[in-house]
Amino acid sequence: MSADSSTHLMKLINGFQVSQAISVAATLGIPDLLHHGPRRCDELAIEAGAQPAGLYRLLRALAAVGVVEELEGRQFVLTALGEPLRTDVPSSRNAWARLVGQSNYWEAWCGLLGSVQTGKTAFNSVHGASVWDYRANHLSDAATFDRAMGTITEQIAEAILAVLDFREFGIVADIGGGEGALLAKILQAYPNVRGILFDQPHVATKAKHLSALTHRCEVIGGDFFRAVPTGADAYLLKWILHDWDDESAVALLLSCHRAMSSTSRLIIVEYVVEPPNQGPEGKFMDLNMMVITGGVERTRDEFDRLLGAAGFRLVDATLTGVHATVLVAMPV
Repeated sequence: MSADSSTHLMKLINGFQVSQAISVAATLGIPDLLHHGPRRCDELAIEAGAQPAGLYRLLRALAAVGVVEELEGRQFVLTALGEPLRTDVPSSRNAWARLVGQSNYWEAWCGLLGSVQTGKTAFNSVHGASVWDYRANHLSDAATFDRAMGTITEQIAEAILAVLDFREFGIVADIGGGEGALLAKILQAYPNVRGILFDQPHVATKAKHLSALTHRCEVIGGDFFRAVPTGADAYLLKWILHDWDDESAVALLLSCHRAMSSTSRLIIVEYVVEPPNQGPEGKFMDLNMMVITGGVERTRDEFDRLLGAAGFRLVDATLTGVHATVLVAMPV
């Protein structure tokens, strides 16, 4: 092994250290405190509630990987790489950074070995409950997850709108749409489209992104395995199917099928697993699903089979600029 290969391998092995350091900085609010320019470390420590020497050690490490820049006199400034960690920027990564540093998330990933050995979901084994039940009983952790999904969705929404024209749909139903970030983007882009947001009741009540669009959008709570709202022209599933194994995913698709007319369309947004030695984004998300939810990322052929089992035919698949693919299916 060459020296360069060895160095690169060590960076991969120690990647968790960078992830945790970024998460701590985001949790302490450091990116927002650096919004207006360079700040002294001791000043930051007072505002962030941190010990000055410890915070300096954290920030100089992050400066070494380009998230911040260290200036003279132990001053630090946010770099272009670190800017998305602010909470007040579009497609902020702050909530996602905080999410992956949470103990419930981190401890579940420590169970990856067990998942690989047994096929069981690490989160369930580590915490004694599914991630859904855990979040229902740990509202602060659930709020961080919801914020992370909302901010990530802002970016994926732009990518979806760039490859799919929603003008042909009078009503779009976002199934499992969380707080409504994606549906809000669609309704804002297409003033003549109406929307239905459907999610678990305790999630649907927090549809803050739709507060200015209530005249064009209905918010409904329920269980998508039992039934979803009827009457929509398009049924949208963004990063929903990957949460579930094939049996559960087919049950969800059948629920959508029962609600759809022959002219309705099913729009699925997921990673599509790429050929061998390509596409780390989808393949590491697949590990995340194995650890956190017990779900799975799928290949194009696997989506064909999954949709066929629920009475759908895949008619189009378009890769977006953020690695996710928009798949369009119709009832058969």
